[in-house]
Amino acid sequence: MDTLVSNRFAWLAAALVAGACSFAPARPVPLTLTLGTSTPGGGFPVYGAAFKAVVEESDPAITIETRNTTGSAENVPMLEEGKLDLALVQGEAAYEALAGVRRAGPSNIKVLWAMYSSPGMFVVRAASPYRAIADLEGQPVAWGAKGSGLVLLAGYTLDALGLDRDRDFRSFYLDRAADGPAMVLDGRAAALWGGGLGYPGFASVADSPGGARFIVPSAEEIDRITAKHRFLKRITIPAGSYKGITHDLVSVGSWSFVFARADLPDETAYRVARSLHRNESAFAKRPPHARDSTAMNTLDAPADRATIHPGVMRYLREAGIAR
Repeated sequence: MDTLVSNRFAWLAAALVAGACSFAPARPVPLTLTLGTSTPGGGFPVYGAAFKAVVEESDPAITIETRNTTGSAENVPMLEEGKLDLALVQGEAAYEALAGVRRAGPSNIKVLWAMYSSPGMFVVRAASPYRAIADLEGQPVAWGAKGSGLVLLAGYTLDALGLDRDRDFRSFYLDRAADGPAMVLDGRAAALWGGGLGYPGFASVADSPGGARFIVPSAEEIDRITAKHRFLKRITIPAGSYKGITHDLVSVGSWSFVFARADLPDETAYRVARSLHRNESAFAKRPPHARDSTAMNTLDAPADRATIHPGVMRYLREAGIAR
């Protein structure tokens, strides 16, 4: 009898152990993803570092490897060729890729996450005489890295005003975005063009001895720009965004996005989206402009929700953000 009872207890214990094992949660599959940013000294590497930290903190099984590139113009074809898993793409470059502007046809890359809106501006030394875009005509201007989407934004902005970057200005295109502020500070350039909040080049000039002044289109110029290029929107730069901005400024710009290669597995996109959404509050505390990098903006910022990665849409629906 004792032996029979003992055997029954042994069988029950084994069954319980087996059952516990069968219901144990599976460990997340390790993932390593490449993320293209831009040249050192620009806003994309700063955002990319924060993106990497937030994803890896939220899902330690995911590793993000950031890679410096020449910017949006290189990131799009690298995604299309499968040389990157993810990449940061500035708004105008994203618009051109998805609309098929200056290319054989629309790109099939997919939006993974909204980054931030990027209002374009010039920064000059505070002691300089320049106060309007017209004042800069004929002057040396550092536009940023040639492959940067911000350079495209400058082109669209000026085009609507009847101006051309190369015809109407003495243009400098940079190998490194970090070279721009030094050119303004030592007088080689009258102005540096850039965009967004938390842009390192703007901060470098604004924080320098003597300070800085920011130049944006006038209200009448904004009307002309947005009438000609409807994908550009009015964007407010709040007072205090940089030293020298004592009241709200209004400029034009568009949303930048984290894009994924078209064949990135749905489950991978789902996991990255979940990691970012769960850690949004931490993300907002890193680069100042990352506060707009949210699940809600990921749903609302793209012009066409069909461009959002299916794995991301699945997560947004499960999280109750999308219907």
